[in-house]
Amino acid sequence: MTIENIHAQLAAGETTAGKIVESAVAKAEALNETLGAFLQIDREGASRRAVEIEEAGDDDGSGVAGVLRAVPVAVKDNICVRGLQASCGSRILGSYHPPYNATAIERLGAAGAVVVGKTNCDEFAMGSSNENSAFGTVRNPWDTRRVPGGSSGGSAVAVAARIVPVALGSDTGGSVRQPAALCGVVGVKPTYGRVSRYGLIAFGSSLDQIGVFSTNVRDAAVMLGVIAGRDLHDATTADVPVPDYVAGLDGDINGARIGVVREMFGEGLDADVREQVQAAVEAYRELGAEIVEVELPYAKYAIAVYYIIATAEASSNLARYDGVRYGFRAEEAATLQAMYRRTREEGFGAEVKRRIMLGTYVLSSGYYDAYYLKAQQVRSLLREDFRRLFEQCDALLTPTTPTPAFLLGEKMDDPLAMYLNDIFTVTANLAGIPGLSVPCGLSRDGLPIGLQLLGRHWNEATLFRLAHAYEQAHPFTALPGVLAKGAA
Repeated sequence: MTIENIHAQLAAGETTAGKIVESAVAKAEALNETLGAFLQIDREGASRRAVEIEEAGDDDGSGVAGVLRAVPVAVKDNICVRGLQASCGSRILGSYHPPYNATAIERLGAAGAVVVGKTNCDEFAMGSSNENSAFGTVRNPWDTRRVPGGSSGGSAVAVAARIVPVALGSDTGGSVRQPAALCGVVGVKPTYGRVSRYGLIAFGSSLDQIGVFSTNVRDAAVMLGVIAGRDLHDATTADVPVPDYVAGLDGDINGARIGVVREMFGEGLDADVREQVQAAVEAYRELGAEIVEVELPYAKYAIAVYYIIATAEASSNLARYDGVRYGFRAEEAATLQAMYRRTREEGFGAEVKRRIMLGTYVLSSGYYDAYYLKAQQVRSLLREDFRRLFEQCDALLTPTTPTPAFLLGEKMDDPLAMYLNDIFTVTANLAGIPGLSVPCGLSRDGLPIGLQLLGRHWNEATLFRLAHAYEQAHPFTALPGVLAKGAA
């Protein structure tokens, strides 16, 4: 279930676009009651698209040689796909169907991809466990008693369960990399400005990036190469050339300098995670990389800084949901103010309300300087930390998550414990640098563990090269429980 295999089977006449798409849709339907990965499965639209691809033949007129021709893709439900729902996992947007495609979706379509459905997510991408969706919990395919991670848990599960080979998510503080690690797949957050945010429903505008899930590094490189690049619809995209990421996967990392961040191997790190990630460090040494121990002094403030900035931006972005223009509207409100209040009270979930209140507080008169301004100052110091380290290293290596997947409900009553699941990932969003998570082993309970690679701005190619070399030397071949038991 890879892009390369799909194209090989098409070229050999062993399958058709219709059969590939039908298989993905059938798997999504069969597993959805167990896993809850999809909020909408577009059987009709996907089948129609498959027919178009078959009728177009080898030349679909895309201009990119159909690099994703007939490849089924799942899309997180906060990314706009024309005609499909975009609920963000929230009742307040539950009935919204955008009349346009996100730029990333337009580019996938031009490359020949087929969107098979919209995936479940934490409400407005706020969460680390995918338990905050208004439409039900997503379950980890390795152990359905456990969380898949969040907020892009539905997309991670769709790939981990081999429903689709690739999927799109969004990463504001680790929401692609964290569920990728907990579900045993590859997850990539590109440099801020590398991929257009046009059509991505906003949570934290200075932090959000559309990211990619896949079963292997090569497919992630293909996907990012398709969706990346300057977009006139999004002024925050940079006019920086997009390299051929796949061409750089030569397996040679001899002499590469990898920094191991001391602060991220300290207290609170699960023993199994520590063991597997340290084994990966030694694997890189054997592959010819030079390992150096480095310090990231301001990393200890990252969670506090992130949850000040992210909630402040969320409180501003979510002010637009008032029941007037689109989405849910409370009935029988006597006044306009009452309608606003009741719409938000009934439409937003508990975690979204918590973050709106926190964000409003840190932006309020008398507290702005003490919290929001101070957080932005520390953010600048963290960026400087990374700039300094990337003068010494080609990439940094850390665990992706402090623990393997935890049990459903285990941390729902302790928001701080839940927020700490992002402790290793939020730094990349605050600094705007790229990050990649790749599976590096299993815990004693048979749960996936991921290692994270961080790189300098616009240098995703180095992360792909390093991750691919590790993947080739130490392939992750284990299958999640729902597949190993034949449930699919």
